[in-house]
Amino acid sequence: MAVKTCGVLVLLAVFFTGLNASSRLTVNQELSNLFNELWRLDVNCMKPGIDYTISVQGRAGFVSSGSHVVQDHASQPLFSYVNESKLNSMTTFSCFMKLLDNYERSTGVTERVTTEELTENNLFLDAILETEVMKRAHQYLVSKGQSNSDLRQFKSQLYLIWFHLYHRERTAGFDSSGFEHVFVGEMKSASEVIGFHNWIQFYLQEKNRHLDYKGYKASVHDLPDQDNHVLNLQFSWHGMVKPVSSAFIGTSPEFEIALFTIVFLINTERTTTVMVNIDQCQIELVVIRHGRSVGTAYPKLLSSNDRHVRQHTH
Repeated sequence: MAVKTCGVLVLLAVFFTGLNASSRLTVNQELSNLFNELWRLDVNCMKPGIDYTISVQGRAGFVSSGSHVVQDHASQPLFSYVNESKLNSMTTFSCFMKLLDNYERSTGVTERVTTEELTENNLFLDAILETEVMKRAHQYLVSKGQSNSDLRQFKSQLYLIWFHLYHRERTAGFDSSGFEHVFVGEMKSASEVIGFHNWIQFYLQEKNRHLDYKGYKASVHDLPDQDNHVLNLQFSWHGMVKPVSSAFIGTSPEFEIALFTIVFLINTERTTTVMVNIDQCQIELVVIRHGRSVGTAYPKLLSSNDRHVRQHTH
């Protein structure tokens, strides 16, 4: 029987500026327990080595933000195999993928949402709300007084958090949303990749040769392997380099929406950071608000393969 392991690809979303802040955090045990429950409920999760295979290749070098000059340390794509039949057969994944071409890539360009796109947004929310992952997340948020028990009102709350359009650039119209930024990615001033924290979008853009994986970046404690280890990595998208980014890999859309929505709603501060242990990984989940919607959300790896557990037992 295949063992479900961490399955998390974490590409650090900031360089090392968050390390001092990380050291001041303590593990949120309540959320760790909840998120591990959601992890076990995530039956749509793709399994490393079975449903997908990655090829981490070489270690990427330093690239300053805004630079377009980068040495490529990976001659092959990151994803050497993904079971597309399985991806397309799962309702939440298929609904999710239909949303990925609904947005203007550049910030500063007003989004025009068609009737068809509105329908696709709603079908995606309907699909994830039928999963045990989102049912448990809803139950938890109701128990904390953060969501209404009525499913229609909860769906409206999710729509506001993820699909409400807002200004990312003040000189433009409504040019962004939480979903677009986190799961699709954006270009700022035609020179900088921002957001882009989703493995499915990474795979599809790489497959269509819009994205070029440049190699991994990892500490000596968390060297990558081909299954489910942790990568810090570098890539270019439409010719623009993102020196370091962050994402889960293998997880379902409902799992990611659930985690980030819970972190968003447990605090009203502009930035919320929680430290949690999920499976064999210790990570920070960072969510930044944009009014009543998500501005950005990403995971940041602290340790993997239970290294944080071993450190405390020595």
